[in-house]
Amino acid sequence: MSLESKEQLDLSLTDSFEGNDRHGPLVKVPLELENESSTDFRQSEATDPCTPYRRIHMEPQEKSHTNFKQFVMKKLRRSCQCNPTKAKNMIFGFLPVLRWLPKYDLKKNILGDVMSGLIVGILLVPQSIAYSLLAGQEPIYGLYTSFFASIIYFLLGTSRHISVGIFGILCLMIGEVVDRELHKAGYDTAHTAPSLGMVSNGSTLLNQTSDWVCDRSCYAITVGSTVTFMAGVYQVAMGFFQVGFVSVYLSDALLSGFVTGASFTILTSQAKYLLGLSLPRSNGVGSLITTWIHIFRNIHRTNICDLITSLLCLLVLLPTKELNEHFKSKLKAPIPTELIVVVAATLASHFGKLHENYNTSIAGHIPTGFMPPKAPDWNLIPSLAVDAIAISIIGFAITVSLSEMFAKKHGYTVRANQEMYAIGFCNIIPSFFHCFTTSAALAKTLVKESTGCQTQLSGVVTALVLLLVLLVIAPLFYSLQKSVLGVITIVNLRGALRKFKDLPKMWKVSRMDTVIWFVTMLSSALISTELGLLIGVCFSMFCVILRTQKPKISLLGWVEESEVFESMSTYKNLQTKPGIKIFQFVAPLYYINKECFKSALYKKTLNPISVKAAQKKAAKTKITKETVTLSGLRDEVSLQLSHDPLELHTIVIDCSAIQFLDTAGIHTLKEVRRDYEAIGIQVLLAQCNPSVRDSLACGEYCKKEEENLLFYSVYEAVAFAEESQNQKGVCLLNGLSLSSD
Repeated sequence: MSLESKEQLDLSLTDSFEGNDRHGPLVKVPLELENESSTDFRQSEATDPCTPYRRIHMEPQEKSHTNFKQFVMKKLRRSCQCNPTKAKNMIFGFLPVLRWLPKYDLKKNILGDVMSGLIVGILLVPQSIAYSLLAGQEPIYGLYTSFFASIIYFLLGTSRHISVGIFGILCLMIGEVVDRELHKAGYDTAHTAPSLGMVSNGSTLLNQTSDWVCDRSCYAITVGSTVTFMAGVYQVAMGFFQVGFVSVYLSDALLSGFVTGASFTILTSQAKYLLGLSLPRSNGVGSLITTWIHIFRNIHRTNICDLITSLLCLLVLLPTKELNEHFKSKLKAPIPTELIVVVAATLASHFGKLHENYNTSIAGHIPTGFMPPKAPDWNLIPSLAVDAIAISIIGFAITVSLSEMFAKKHGYTVRANQEMYAIGFCNIIPSFFHCFTTSAALAKTLVKESTGCQTQLSGVVTALVLLLVLLVIAPLFYSLQKSVLGVITIVNLRGALRKFKDLPKMWKVSRMDTVIWFVTMLSSALISTELGLLIGVCFSMFCVILRTQKPKISLLGWVEESEVFESMSTYKNLQTKPGIKIFQFVAPLYYINKECFKSALYKKTLNPISVKAAQKKAAKTKITKETVTLSGLRDEVSLQLSHDPLELHTIVIDCSAIQFLDTAGIHTLKEVRRDYEAIGIQVLLAQCNPSVRDSLACGEYCKKEEENLLFYSVYEAVAFAEESQNQKGVCLLNGLSLSSD
């Protein structure tokens, strides 16, 4: 033994003599003590060789017994207490713009904010009109939605970079709900009715009149705004009760699979516009397959003019979008290809009179200005309440994940709870102004970031661009073909469809995540978006349970000249202690995997039930043979077994990876201990976390005098096992010598 190690040994021995009480200081006994007769721990401790092994004791913190009534009253008193500072903090917390706007650095930030706001606003004009069709609404409502969302998020949001507005997946979900309700109300969903304020004979209806008739378009936006209102209420409620943890069930793989699956549904819903077909939207299970069946049955009715326009737009948009992405580091701003295509297509349609000559489907009249606010239809809430749940969860999950991602990238923090408030009010308030559901959108957020966005002020610039369109430019899009809008929507799905390229890499990293992605993607595409999300969440949770049901199980070995124990199936050259096996179970121990734990432990170490049965059988047939060996100094039973039970005297269960126990888990540990003790093998538990220790204490796993069965480290448990076995041998030898005298 080196001088340094001897000094450490002396120090530990000194500590051990100073702390003889039950809750004394930590004492570590090196395994080398067994081979050092001059510093033998047993000799220094006492002359009796059977003195028990000294071990670590830790005194738990005393838990304060607070009266529940007092605790609640204290919380309520603190919450209801009002003073100027608290009121100011609450107002500033709810309106983050009051904190950062007075400190706004005009020279540093204004150029980037104005540039990014202009570009995103220009991109939003054609996308807002296109996504309105996806949501089953008139084009003007998409412009309203983007305008109000940009203003409200500027006031309430904490992320400096995300772009809040229309999002394709939510538009699809809104559109499915709208079409279902239109069908229930008796409207013909195959044909689009005139814009709001017009009836079939073309006479204008004044909004101020009491006998105002709600046509198809009016009823569609009523349904859309009502479900938007409900989604916003859910989001604000989740923010108030701080239940944002719901989003943890939407893993990255699940969200990615859902977006990709929904993208196929979006593509399918827009295919009819590319072909110029007038078809009803299919709803319910298998709507994607049903839609394609309808398309192929009516393919002979394809409008050639719409088809040619669609192909030309695809030939322009796809390459230019790819070039934008390829040279985004060199371009100060992306080329607004969509706007150029929309302007060119509108001019071509107007001057070529495509609608009059070839019966192409056009956007129609887009009014200027704003309509009077209108409350959601409260009578529709019972039939839309369930639909709003999935829409609200998807909306806030995407918004919070995007805001946290960009905040981490740029070195600032966002408040997830405030983000839920922000996106909730981005739905509640606009729902009174004929808008539908919004959330953050990745594509526009990336554009916003890459064009120099610095703060939320860029959202105001975007809103001003949309305001200009709403007040002046909107009617100019009258002749715009719907096939162009369909192409814009489909081209923007490229990002989601590219996820297939990432699958080989995902498979290498995590096969389970890849399976979750596939299940969610296929169910979202082939069944329905809402059911696909539900199936994805359930399957993801099932996979978590499956991982705990079939966890990693291994025996541990000792890293020589250290106190470290690692898996023998993972690392080479690990040492084993004779007569001791160390078992590790990497999962919680509860009712689902209790049998797996038990069978794996018996398989890896020794099956005590088989040994006990063999011993009984041997006793009955009188073939038991007792021998005393001087080398082992213990009784041996010679049995015809694959494992000699007496070669193993201790099993140490490493509980470091067991997060929690339930009653079934505690009962299983009791059974295991009882079975092994029946054949003379002791079971020790090591590295139990405080929660597991509390569960063991409450479940009466061991009596107070048996607390030596729980250890704070595997090293300590192994040292105790060796020490107790040596003491047992010495005591047995002394007993034999006394009897012989």
